[in-house]
Amino acid sequence: YQAALTRLLDEGKAYRDFEKPEDTQAQREAAEKEKTQYISSRASLDLSPDQVQQNLNLGVPHVIRFLVPRDRRVSIRDHVRGEVEWDCGLMPDPVIARNDGSPLYNFATVVDDAQLEISHVIRAEEHLPNTPIQVLLHEALGNAQPQWAHIPYVAAPGTKEKMSKRKIAKYRTNPQFQKLFELGDFVLNAIGVDSKSDALSPVMVEYYRRVGFLPAGVLNALARLGWSLDDQTELMSLAAVQEAFSLERVIKSAAGFDPDKLISFQSHWMSELPINEKLAGCLPFLQRSGLIDADVSGELADTQNKYIQEVITLAGYRIRVFGDILQLQEFFVDDDQLTCDEKNFLKRVVKPEHAVDMLHSLAAELRATNDFSSQSLHDLVNGFVQQRGIKAGDLFPALRLCVTGKAQGTDLFPTLELLGREKVLSRLSRSLGMAESMRTA
Repeated sequence: YQAALTRLLDEGKAYRDFEKPEDTQAQREAAEKEKTQYISSRASLDLSPDQVQQNLNLGVPHVIRFLVPRDRRVSIRDHVRGEVEWDCGLMPDPVIARNDGSPLYNFATVVDDAQLEISHVIRAEEHLPNTPIQVLLHEALGNAQPQWAHIPYVAAPGTKEKMSKRKIAKYRTNPQFQKLFELGDFVLNAIGVDSKSDALSPVMVEYYRRVGFLPAGVLNALARLGWSLDDQTELMSLAAVQEAFSLERVIKSAAGFDPDKLISFQSHWMSELPINEKLAGCLPFLQRSGLIDADVSGELADTQNKYIQEVITLAGYRIRVFGDILQLQEFFVDDDQLTCDEKNFLKRVVKPEHAVDMLHSLAAELRATNDFSSQSLHDLVNGFVQQRGIKAGDLFPALRLCVTGKAQGTDLFPTLELLGREKVLSRLSRSLGMAESMRTA
C-alpha cells in the first residue's frame, strides 16, 4: 500500500489534503442546498512543496486524496449491467489514505486485486458506484483492468427489499419465511440451541448447517438465485453449474429468495443420497437431542443404526433436511414420553361414542395375531373394519393417534411393524386408559 501511495503522490496523481473536515462538510452542505454536485475544492493543491513539508513537520492533520481527472469519462463493460459510464467532472476526489497512511477501501482493494492478479471482480450491485474510482486507480498504477460484474442483491421472500439480518423480527411474520423459522425453532430447540438468536436465523449461513441442510440443496438454490441455465432447468449439481454458468445470464433485478424452492431442492438432493450418508447425517441430531445414546458401540450400535436406517427409509420424503429426523420422535421415545396431538386425540379417540370400545377390540386381535408384518397387519385391520361395518377413516386416524401421538405420519402399517408388537400394544393400552379417564372427567 505504501509503495503504491508513494508512487501516486510522486507522480502528482494524489495529493495531501489539509482542509479541515468542517470546511469540507460545509462545502458539501452548500452544494446540497444549491442542488449541485459536490466536488472537492482542491485548495491544498495551491500549497507549495515547502508548505506541505512544513505542515507534515508540524503534524497538521490531513488525508490523502486521489486526483480525479475531471476532463474525461469512465466507462466499463459490465457482464451484468452492460455498458456503464460516469462523468469524472461530477466526482469528488476520494480519500484513499488516512493521516497515518493507512489505506481506505477503494484504494486497498485496487492494490489487493492487482497483487493477487484478480481477473474478474464479481460483487453486489451496491458496489457499482465504487467502480469508476477503482478503474481510475488501476489506470493510475498501470494495472491491467479486471472484468466487472455487479450481481443483484437477494430480496426477502415476497418483497423487493434486500434481505438483512437487521429485519429478523419482521421476517418471522412473513408467510413465506415462516416455515424456515418454524423448522429452525423445532430442530435447534430440540438439540439445545437458542433458536431465537439472530445468528441462527434463515438469513445466516450457519442456520442451514445447524438445522441439517444438504450443501447440494443450498448450492442449487444459491446458483438459481438471479441466474438460470434456461427456462426449464431447476435441479443442478455443483458440477453442472460449474460447467454451464455464465455471467451473461445473471439478471439485473433483485433476486427473490424462495423458501419453498429451497426446500424442494433439499428434498430432491436428500432423495438422491445413499442410505448410509442419510444415517451419518441424521445420527448427530438424534444424539444431541438425547433420543438415542451417543455412547453405544459394537453390536448394539449396529442394531441401533439398522433400526434408524429403517426409520429413515420409511420416512421417505418427510426427511428433507437431516434435522427432520427429530420430527419422528415416536420411533425413539419411551412410551411414557410420547407426546400427543391433544386436539385430534379428543376429536378422534375421546369424543366418538364407540371409539374406545372399537380400539379395545382391535387391540385384542393385534395381541392374538402371530404375524406382525406390515401386510399381515393391513389385512387384519381392514378385515376388522369390514366385519364391523365401520369406516376406515374413523379407525385408522384413531389407531395412529394412540400409537404415535400424531394424526398424520408415515405409512400406518409399516409404522406398526417397525415399532413392534410390544410397543404398539403398550401404547394402545396407555392411550385408551387416558381416553377413558378424560371421558369420566
